[in-house]
Amino acid sequence: MAPARRLKRVVASQPGFIKLKSVSGASGPASGRRKRLNKNKKKSWNKHSDINDVDQFLEDVRLQERTTGGLLSEKSDEHLFFLDAGPPKKPQLRVQEPVEEKKGKGKGSRPLRIDLILQRDSLVPAPKDVLAYQLPNAKKLRRIAHKAEGLAAKGVVPWRQRKLLNRQPADTTAKKAATEANNNPDREYYDIWGQESKDTSDPWYLQQTKKSRVKRPERLNEKPSVLPAVEVIAPGGSYNPDFFSHQALLQEAHEIEVKKKKEEDKIIKQLAVNRDHIATEETVFREQVEGLVEEDNEEEEDGANEEEGVVVGAISVAVKKTERQRKKERADKIKDQRRQANRLKSDKRQQLFQLRSIKTSIKEQEEDTKVKQTQRKINQEAQKAQPRRLGKLKFQAQDMEVQLSDELAGSLRQLKPEGSVLKDRFKSLQKRNLIEPRERAKFKRRLKLKYVEKRAFREIT
Repeated sequence: MAPARRLKRVVASQPGFIKLKSVSGASGPASGRRKRLNKNKKKSWNKHSDINDVDQFLEDVRLQERTTGGLLSEKSDEHLFFLDAGPPKKPQLRVQEPVEEKKGKGKGSRPLRIDLILQRDSLVPAPKDVLAYQLPNAKKLRRIAHKAEGLAAKGVVPWRQRKLLNRQPADTTAKKAATEANNNPDREYYDIWGQESKDTSDPWYLQQTKKSRVKRPERLNEKPSVLPAVEVIAPGGSYNPDFFSHQALLQEAHEIEVKKKKEEDKIIKQLAVNRDHIATEETVFREQVEGLVEEDNEEEEDGANEEEGVVVGAISVAVKKTERQRKKERADKIKDQRRQANRLKSDKRQQLFQLRSIKTSIKEQEEDTKVKQTQRKINQEAQKAQPRRLGKLKFQAQDMEVQLSDELAGSLRQLKPEGSVLKDRFKSLQKRNLIEPRERAKFKRRLKLKYVEKRAFREIT
């Protein structure tokens, strides 16, 4: 037990150790012979070593830290002792304040026992929370901040800040009025049936009173066609037109009819049967006799071929090339490649002397592209005035309403009506791409008609 006693002496000789608790005496007189232990193994150290005195020393240090906030040996005299000079003198109060009556005998200001139990009685400061000071990507943020400081020292503005400075200020008033929530409790309540004057400029009031129109999409404001809703008829279509204007209208109608006639004639011509394709008695007889007369000639030709011994359908065997031929082909191929490369180089050298002609050709190409662009724009503008293909049917223009020279009337009373207003409006909607071209639905009977003779009919017959 010599090492244990030596450890006790070392612990007691520590400068900051002060005994607050009475340490019990020795473990007692040794009874009998002391047990011999083998202490050259680490297992025996942990099992048979006496560390009670070390635990007592550490517990005493913890007690001092909890009660006094540190070791007593390290405290100054001012913290450990104080001068008792009697009760403190109470200062005289100039104005006597009303004193509240205490409930009970001096127990009004004392805290509750449960609060005293829950109070912290240790003077040891709480451990520092390391996780509270940790930030995600702290190293990256420090690097970015260091880089920003270096740029600021050089006078360089980062691109994010430069983008924010160049951004135009938004109209916050209009945006707030447009995006204000409907369930905002700060909104004023409007009584529709009230007699007081209302602020008609408030969008909330206009929305609740159904006076504000719904915002219309921009695509709905675009017209599907540039044609007017009502087209004015030509001057020659009047009831009493001028001679030349009427003749111009007749000429236009005549051209339309000639075009229709040409299309009909073209279809008839395509469907017409050619007389050369019609079978005659001679062609029919030839077809019937074909194959009966030419059998003898075929047999003679087969016999002649067998006598001559001509082999039909012989397989040609490819001759293998020699090494000399392969080397010659390879050399010729290399020569051709070199010749083409030299030709390209010479062509590029010759182009230096053709700069003027190249410039003129480029200018001509640019002019051609400009002409094509203008023509393309003209075609696009003209296409806007044409009806588009909206359905499976193609738009068919309405027949022109025109009267002949002998049908003209001298007054409105004698004027004969032409066409139909309803059909004209229907065709106008189709021409302006508002509705698709349609045709009258055809009625098709699903079930056949069944005739039944009734009893009354039988009685009459």
